[in-house]
Order: sequence, then structure tokens, then C-alpha cells
Amino acid sequence: MSDPADSETGDKSTYAAPALEKGLDILELLAEVGEPLSTREIAERLARSKSEIFRMVFVLQQRGYLAREAGTDRLGLSRRLFDLGIRTPGGRQLTSIVLPLMERFSEESGQVAHLVVLSRAQTVVLATTSGHLDASVIVRPGYGRPALDANSGLLILAFQSESRRHLLMKEASPADHERLESDETRRILADIRTNGHRVAPSRDIMAVTDIACPVIGPGGHAEAAILVPCLQRHGIATDEEAILLALKASCREAGSQLSL
Repeated sequence: MSDPADSETGDKSTYAAPALEKGLDILELLAEVGEPLSTREIAERLARSKSEIFRMVFVLQQRGYLAREAGTDRLGLSRRLFDLGIRTPGGRQLTSIVLPLMERFSEESGQVAHLVVLSRAQTVVLATTSGHLDASVIVRPGYGRPALDANSGLLILAFQSESRRHLLMKEASPADHERLESDETRRILADIRTNGHRVAPSRDIMAVTDIACPVIGPGGHAEAAILVPCLQRHGIATDEEAILLALKASCREAGSQLSL
């Protein structure tokens, strides 16, 4: 027996699920603004009543998709969506292959390493290793920044075709779209591709040099980057060349396994 809506329109894309749509609107809003909002602020931005938003927020919080900011009534996205994302077949394969190689690299070099991908024009840290130095820079999984403001983001964009690059940056701001097409950005991406890596001062943390290499997948483009943040310390020299060579070897090995 056919569904009435399907019979009338012949198109299942017209199905409506108002409650689901409201929940998705809330999640997408919080992802876009990038900061916690109160229930009132969410309702105002979505042009809905506070009572209907309250019910959706309550369910999303109960299911672990939203988390309340400590000491306030503001709500933000939890790690739930991120955790679901890395459980997809692609995410599982990437982390299951690359993480053991990163751990071996960190054990041998002592350095912290971060596995970074691009999502919605932002870098996202999928996994980290701690190394064994007495001082290092570690960021939590899920941490991200606009792709053009991160060395790992520039690296991943450098190893893409023109069409894939624009697809990865589809949800970037208008200003970042302009930056992507600028002569300066094109020069930076070309230099990275020629060198095969990115070694540059961190765009986020002072006194840190980022060393990043691409994990090239079977399609010939960067599926991810492994980034090593080298902390500059008084009286302690860091052999960045040796770190780069070891990191390149790990990324090549990871890429060859992704190609199988």
C-alpha cells in the first residue's frame, strides 16, 4: 500500500518531518555560529517560539548532542556529532590506518602529532598522540579553525584538484572565498605542492613551528594531514629536518595503505 504523500506527488522528497527539521535547524545554527547560545537566542535566530525550541533543546541535550556551558544557560554542540562522524567507514579507515603510524612516529621522535581533515571549510583534529617530551602542544580532538587560517588546512588544500578544492571550501565565508582566489593564496598553495610539505610558524600559537605533511589517498589528493607542532624552547635545539623526514615517511606509508 503506497503512502498518501507519495501517491499525490510521486516524489518522496516532499515528505515533511517538522520536529526533525527543527532539531536539525538547531544543530546547524550552533555549528554555524561556533559558540553557545541560550534557548531564547536560538529561538530568535530561527524565528520560532521559545516553547517549541525548548522542547527540541531538551531532547537534544538528553541525547547528548548539546552541552550546557558551565555556569550559564547557554548551549553548544557536544562532541556527539564529531564522534558519529569519525565512525563512518571513511573516518574509521583513516584513523585505524594512520593512528598506529602516528603513535610509532611519536614514540620514536617524542613529538606530538595531530591527524587533521577538512570539513565544511574548517580543519578538524581527528586524533592526537602525546609523545614523551616534557613540554609540548596538544589540542583536543574536534578542535578546528578556518582552513585558510591553519597550516594544515593550507596543506590539504594544496594537494587537491581545482574542483575538489572549491568543493571543500563550498561553505566558507565570502571573505574566505575571495582569499582562496587571491594571488597570495595561490602562490602559497603552489609552493606547498612543490615542496611536498608545510613548515611554517603556527598561525594559532606563538613560539611554535608547524611541520605538516599530506596523507595522499588513492585518488591522488590529500585525504588528511599529519601536523607536528614543534615548541621552541630556550637552550633546546629541535632537529626539524629529522622530524620532517620521519613524518614524510609515516605519511607515505599511511597513503600506501589507504590505496590498498
